[in-house]
Amino acid sequence: MDELPPHLIPEILSRLNSSLDLARCQLSSKTLAAASAEVRSITLLCSFDRYTKSRLPSTKPLTTPFKKIFTNLVSRSSHVDSVSIGVERPLGGLSYDDDVEDEADDLYLNDVGFVREWLPGVCGRLRSLEVSDFWIQSCWRRSEVLSLISSSCHNLHKLVLKNAWLSADGLNAMPTLTDLTLEFIRLDDEDLGKVNSCFPSLQILNLIGVGGLKEPKIHLLHLRECRWTVSNAPLSLTILAPNLIKLKLECIKPGSLFIDAPLLSDFHLSIEKACNLVVKDFRDLKTLHVETPYLCTIFGQFRHGRSIKNLTVDISKWAESAEMANFNLEQLLVAFPNAQYLTLGPGSWLEAGTCFHTGGSEVSVVRAKEITAHLFVKDVEITLSLIFFVLERCAKLTDMALLIHRGVESSVASDLMSRCTARSARVRWRWGFWKEGMKDAWASDGI
Repeated sequence: MDELPPHLIPEILSRLNSSLDLARCQLSSKTLAAASAEVRSITLLCSFDRYTKSRLPSTKPLTTPFKKIFTNLVSRSSHVDSVSIGVERPLGGLSYDDDVEDEADDLYLNDVGFVREWLPGVCGRLRSLEVSDFWIQSCWRRSEVLSLISSSCHNLHKLVLKNAWLSADGLNAMPTLTDLTLEFIRLDDEDLGKVNSCFPSLQILNLIGVGGLKEPKIHLLHLRECRWTVSNAPLSLTILAPNLIKLKLECIKPGSLFIDAPLLSDFHLSIEKACNLVVKDFRDLKTLHVETPYLCTIFGQFRHGRSIKNLTVDISKWAESAEMANFNLEQLLVAFPNAQYLTLGPGSWLEAGTCFHTGGSEVSVVRAKEITAHLFVKDVEITLSLIFFVLERCAKLTDMALLIHRGVESSVASDLMSRCTARSARVRWRWGFWKEGMKDAWASDGI
C-alpha cells in the first residue's frame, strides 16, 4: 500500500461497497486513515446480523453501536459530498406483524438529535443525502428532520428519505434540490403545498407509498420525471407540470384525477377506478402503458392517440362484469391507430379472445410491426383463430412474441407453436412462458 501513488489510495477507498470496510481501514493503518479523510462518499447500512448481535446479552457489549460507527466515519472525512445511511433490506422488512417490539432508538436514523451530531460537519459540501430508516422505530416518532436539512444543506441536489414519519413544519426553501424521493413516508403535508413551494427546482420526484395525503397536488414548473405510487384513496389527485416528460402513476380509487402535462412523452398509468378522470391533450405522447379494469373508459380520455407508437395494455383485475371489461382489439386500434409496438397483458388478451369468440371484434391492426402477448390457452382453437386473424390484418407485422402460461400442458403449447410458425413464415416468432409472480422466460429468440 505504501508503494501506491498517494492520489490513488482515496480513489480505491471510495470504491468500497460499504463504508464499514472504510472504518476498518481507518483502524488498520495510519496511511489509510489519512487517505480516508479525502473520500467523498459514505454509504453505511446496518445488517440484520449486526441488529441481532446488538440485542443479544452475550454479544451486545462487544457490538459497536451503529450510530457511533457512522458519526466517527463522518467526523474523519473532510471531503464528503454524498451520504447514504440506512438498514439493509431484510431488516427493513421487519414489522410488528413479526412479533418484533423495539422501543429503542439506536436505529432511529431520522432522529433530529442524531442528525445534529453529524450533519453540521458536512452540510456545506453535501450534494446527495439518503436516509433509509428502521420502520419499527421510526413509524411512531414524528421527525422534524426536513426542517433541519432544509436550513443546513444549501447545496443539496438529491434527497432520499425512506420509512419515516415526517413533519413539514419549519421547512425552508431549497432552490438547489432537483431530485427528491420519499418512500413509505407519513407526510404531514396533506396537499403537498410545502413540497411545491419549498422545492421549486425539482426535475425528478418519486413519491412511493406516501401517506397522510387528502387532496394532493403536484405543481412544479421544472419537473421532468415523476413516479407517484398512491397507497390510499385521496379525494383528488392533480398534476400540473408543463415540462413533465415521463410519468408513472399508480393509484387505486381517487375521487378525481386531473393531469395537465402537455409535453408528456412516456406515461405509465395503473388505476382501479377514477370517478372523474380528466387529462389534457398529450400531443407528444409516444409510449403509453395502461393497467386498469376499465380500459375502454381510459382510452376515451386520449383524444390524441395517433401520436402513440409504443402501447402496453392490461386488465389489472379480471373483469367482474361486462361494464368493467367491454374490451376488444378493434376498440384499441381505433383509439391508437398508429401504434407500432403493441403489448397485451394476460387480462387484456383474455378479454380480447372472449370478444372475438362472441363476434365482438373486427380487428384492424394494419400498422403494428411488433406484437407481444401473454396468453391464456383455455381453448387452443379459439386462441389460434385470434392469432391468425391478427396476422391477416397486420401487413407490416415483422415480430410476434407470444408467452404461454406455465399451467398449459406441454403438448398443447407445442401444438400451438408449430401451427403458428407453419401459418406465417414472414413473421419472426418468439416463444416463452409466463406465470404470476415469476419473471417471463423466453424459450426461443426468433424462428
